[in-house]
Amino acid sequence: MGSESYYDVLGVSRNATETEIKKAYRNLAKKYHPDVCQEPDAEEKFKSINEAYSVLSDESKRRQYDQLGHDNFTNASKGNYSGAGGAGFNADFSGFGDIFDFFGGGGRRQSGPRPGDDTLMRIQITLADAVFGVQKEIEVMHTESCPDCDGTGSSTKKTTTCRKCNGTGQVKQIRNSIFGQMVTQSVCPDCGGRGKIPESPCRKCNGTGKTKVRRKVSVNIPAGIDSGMRLRMEGYGEAGDPGAPNGDLYIEVYVVSNPKFDREGDNLVTQYEITPAQAVLGCEVEIETIDRKKVSLKIPAGINYGTRLRIQGEGVRRRGNYGSLLVRIVIATPKKISGKERELYEKLLAIENGVESADEEPKEKDKKKRGFFK
Repeated sequence: MGSESYYDVLGVSRNATETEIKKAYRNLAKKYHPDVCQEPDAEEKFKSINEAYSVLSDESKRRQYDQLGHDNFTNASKGNYSGAGGAGFNADFSGFGDIFDFFGGGGRRQSGPRPGDDTLMRIQITLADAVFGVQKEIEVMHTESCPDCDGTGSSTKKTTTCRKCNGTGQVKQIRNSIFGQMVTQSVCPDCGGRGKIPESPCRKCNGTGKTKVRRKVSVNIPAGIDSGMRLRMEGYGEAGDPGAPNGDLYIEVYVVSNPKFDREGDNLVTQYEITPAQAVLGCEVEIETIDRKKVSLKIPAGINYGTRLRIQGEGVRRRGNYGSLLVRIVIATPKKISGKERELYEKLLAIENGVESADEEPKEKDKKKRGFFK
């Protein structure tokens, strides 16, 4: 199931509506829930179903997924670094408590070991990197399981069940009001939501079980990415409690503007200046692409200012397709001209105005009209 597209996983078409996607997800989630399904790979299928739904149910993520394609979208999670072990998929079940009510889960009730928090960082890349894709190494500051106590928070690596919350990590408070009893639930103040108390607090992490570290992470930025898109690296966020998965690292990309090229979807746009003579007569010029290649471009005679000429295959690379490079023609009017050039422009202007230049021989009929003296 892992190599299929998210649409295939849910069994819907690429133009499926939000309602169709939600219905397919609900049916599959009930069918393959590990508490119900006895198939040996039920848990893996359930994870794939939730992963697919977490993307296709989000308008922004779905648009990014459609734009980049399955391999490029998921490839960012294949980075590496020398840190804590990789975490499994952390499904996003927000807004679907009714599905878990079906299994008796009661919605999003949190108990036991807590998964790590997600983290967000922003990076800048060049337009060329966005066009071709790039492998970047970035520095990430996050928490990892304390190496001295193996994440237990105890120097002896032994813990006891929290008496205040009985190991649930949550405490309930009941208050009486004019509307009746109100029950609120919050993180246990004694164990911090872990449900366990260190036998002897670890000195390195002060009993938290986590330490702050700086790591270098290699991230694969796919070709065709655009500003505002986010890449997810599973398990590269904050450390979870022992037995719980780490959070995810989200990398938001900002593409720095390029002085020579603009981006319009999958196309790149540049401009090229020509002289009035080249515009009238036509010419052949060399255009530099974003990867500094030289490409020949024929400019047709009589071209107008602002006309765009297309060079196929020199635009943005995305999902095996290549956009175009659009060359906007700018006719540059010379500010300084030589005497010879002025003379030629004056002759041209006279012709355009239907007036003959002074040094031309008068026509035969004009000679007759001028009479005896001329």
